[in-house]
Amino acid sequence: MSGTRSRVSPVVAIAAVSVIIFSAVGVGVMTGFIPSSFSQSAEQRAAEDAAKATAQKRTAQSAPAPRRAASEPTRLAAAEAVKPAPRVCIDCGTVSGVNVVEQQGEGSGLGAVAGGVVGGVLGNQVGSGSGRKIATVAGAAGGAYAGHQAEKYLKTTKRWDVAVRMENGSSRAFSYEKEPALRVGDKVRIVDGGLVLN
Repeated sequence: MSGTRSRVSPVVAIAAVSVIIFSAVGVGVMTGFIPSSFSQSAEQRAAEDAAKATAQKRTAQSAPAPRRAASEPTRLAAAEAVKPAPRVCIDCGTVSGVNVVEQQGEGSGLGAVAGGVVGGVLGNQVGSGSGRKIATVAGAAGGAYAGHQAEKYLKTTKRWDVAVRMENGSSRAFSYEKEPALRVGDKVRIVDGGLVLN
């Protein structure tokens, strides 16, 4: 019995080698030296988690509040651009000048005749002889001239021209036979062809 060798059964040897190989493969898979379907899905999951975290970071950095604040001036500018222009009053303006215009009257001849008669009568009372004749002629001529000028003066008319700068940029003039109660700088409005204080 002592001289006989113990032999390992081939089935036991194959089983032992198989256990060693499976153990080595298991250790390789667990340490990552040997890729497996489990390790790939874990890597994919890790990559997906990293992508989600990056997307959440980007969303947090571009918060909606600053975007709203940045677009606020644009909205305000657009609202101002849409605002209608202020209405211009076409009948309103400002007095830019008040001028008095004197128009001298025309002599009809009656003044000259009346002045000549009065001047002749007065001249006739001065001196005697040929001096009286000269004084009468001179009085009549002077009286005629004076009568003519007096008639023109009595027929002289005045008018007041009021210049108005309208709100639309144009200028208009209004004439009055009596002095109007308007001064330069007054705000006025046209009513029935005349001016009233605005």
